[in-house]
Amino acid sequence: MNKTPGEAVEFVRQLLIEIQPIETATVLVCPPFTALAAVSDRLENTRLLLGAQNVHWEKDGAFTGEISSPMLRDLFVTHVIIGHSERRTIFHESDGEIHKKVSAATGGGLTPILCVGENLNERENGRHFAVVQTQLEAALKDVESSVIIAYEPVWAIGTGQTATPEMAQEMHGHIRRVVSQILGASTAKEIRILYGGSMKAANADALLRQPDIDGGLIGGASLNVQEFASIVKIAGSIGG
Repeated sequence: MNKTPGEAVEFVRQLLIEIQPIETATVLVCPPFTALAAVSDRLENTRLLLGAQNVHWEKDGAFTGEISSPMLRDLFVTHVIIGHSERRTIFHESDGEIHKKVSAATGGGLTPILCVGENLNERENGRHFAVVQTQLEAALKDVESSVIIAYEPVWAIGTGQTATPEMAQEMHGHIRRVVSQILGASTAKEIRILYGGSMKAANADALLRQPDIDGGLIGGASLNVQEFASIVKIAGSIGG
């Protein structure tokens, strides 16, 4: 919940200048709903992709305040974040609701960025692998279209803490194995798994060089153009 439409447009204007020389990184921005139309217009004929931060599972109806896949597609949105840790913890979204959103997004022509991850208590009690597996199995049931996975260690979001590259790689490897069981080995090999636990310019290189970390879901660091552009440049130098 950051940036007015005007601020968001200015952000992408500056970002396009900063990352213009970088051709080897895929870059997606996910502004709030109120800024999607303005940012969509600004991104026309540029290389930046546009995503939304949430979606409802119905196409229309009496769901005041919600946004549907057709509404997003009409604004040339291609991706949508689903199951972000804040949606799970603050708004109490269940695994079942997240599954319905993933299905609605893929059925509506959007690529979901499915967020999974454990909280501090679950990690300290050795339940982190089981928690993430349960989230994946629930969300990906009967899903056949393209999906991106984002691993968010909840204890590392907005806290300044970060999983070490080795810890992140261990979980990303686990996620790829679980996806292989659910969607098949070929899909698991090709699927993008992003790291979403306080990635910033200072740690992006070490994280992105891990074999199963294919990119970043950037939170606080994405609000500053120079910091975000620095991460993009690091990803581009690695080729991701």
